[in-house]
Amino acid sequence: MNKSVVRVASYNIRKAIGTDRRRNPERILSVLSEIDADIIALQEADRRFGSRSAAIPHATLDHHSDYKAVPLHLHSGGMGWHGNALLVRKTAQVIAQTHVHLPCLEPRGAIMAEIELEDGRQLRLFGMHLDLSGLWRKRQASAILHVAQSLPPMPTILMGDLNEWSAARGCIADFARHYAFAPCGRSFHARQPIAQIDRIMHSDALRLLDCGVHHSASSRRASDHLPIWAEFSL
Repeated sequence: MNKSVVRVASYNIRKAIGTDRRRNPERILSVLSEIDADIIALQEADRRFGSRSAAIPHATLDHHSDYKAVPLHLHSGGMGWHGNALLVRKTAQVIAQTHVHLPCLEPRGAIMAEIELEDGRQLRLFGMHLDLSGLWRKRQASAILHVAQSLPPMPTILMGDLNEWSAARGCIADFARHYAFAPCGRSFHARQPIAQIDRIMHSDALRLLDCGVHHSASSRRASDHLPIWAEFSL
């Protein structure tokens, strides 16, 4: 890939349980290899009950991929915060990272990381998985926007499963007042995509070059969501 271009992706991996109802972390890694993104926001990256261990075991990620998880150190064995995780290439440097508490009825959160790529470019990333309730989605979007707007200027990308079926209302309209949306396309359900609920947003410091939904035989089986991707130049 051209080093002047950064490729990002967002993927709700459903705890690595595919449309065949089988848990297969290696299949998720195969899809990530197909996408070949520099930075990936994952949703449902940790198991929901028990020890809440990572859906992709850390050893599997380390030995069978080009990625490392942004370290959040929130609970032993997990990868993220309320299922949200950020993967970056092993050559990237994590400058800063934190989790964002969101107003919610059921457990929800977002994460933020500032990344320096191999060529020295720096990016701020937010990963999120918003509520099923429209009212709570708007409150959660407001909380994320508050954090993003309070930080020093830096090229920023926000990614995740917004759970918003409307094309221009609710939290979509709230985010659109501050960020542009990449028109990736419909990503849910993986077998027959009818909804554009997975989204990538970006600040004006980034120029969108291309974007889309990743369709492959593996991605249609690996999760009930298809991954989305976008390419940017600074």
